Amino acid sequence: MIIAPSLLASDFGRLGSEAARAHRSGAEWLHLDIMDGHFVPNISFGPEVVRVVRPHFKRTLDVHLMCSAPEILLKPFADAGSDRITVHVELGEQVTSLLWKIRANGQKVGLAINPPTRITEVRPYLPHIDLLLVMTVNPGFGGQPFIEECVPKVQQVAAWRRDLGLGFRIEVDGGINDKTAVECARAGADTLVAGTALFRHRNLGHAVRRMRRLAAAASPAAGGDFKLASGG
Repeated sequence: MIIAPSLLASDFGRLGSEAARAHRSGAEWLHLDIMDGHFVPNISFGPEVVRVVRPHFKRTLDVHLMCSAPEILLKPFADAGSDRITVHVELGEQVTSLLWKIRANGQKVGLAINPPTRITEVRPYLPHIDLLLVMTVNPGFGGQPFIEECVPKVQQVAAWRRDLGLGFRIEVDGGINDKTAVECARAGADTLVAGTALFRHRNLGHAVRRMRRLAAAASPAAGGDFKLASGG
């Protein structure tokens, strides 16, 4: 089970320190949401932020491009130090060439899907990706409530992965806390992006370890019958 704190929920005045805090927490990945103000109604980071945090987080930098023209950003983010780049299936005819270009730049390849989009849209691309990101909120802003109707998408993708014998990771992002992490892990997710639920804690390491432990216990590999204690 991989835990990926989302830098979007960190203190923007201390990005280097916040990335270092995420590294010390033991989190396997650091997630960066890149918004262009067009594909989603907000603006966040550019490649220079990846360059700034790269020396402070020694493990995987997971870049999620919520952008209308990601093709112009692939190489700048790769050059800045990202390890994985995810683009959206909603980009339609651009998707195949984008996945190829991400791979050509030496990055792991991710594909994301928004809550309103039919999960069948991602199926043709599954053999060509390293990660499928199921958004569990409508992207654009942090701190939104989890959309329960997205859980069956995770279950469907997990079934396809099993039936096709593929090895891509299943990531969820949006409204992830200890409770929803358990729900998503039980459905088959193995990579959890969490912002506010992690960065709000002074002891980030404790929060990361707790979420990982709860989610791992709920995963299908552990039997999937774990129940989160009330008040947890």
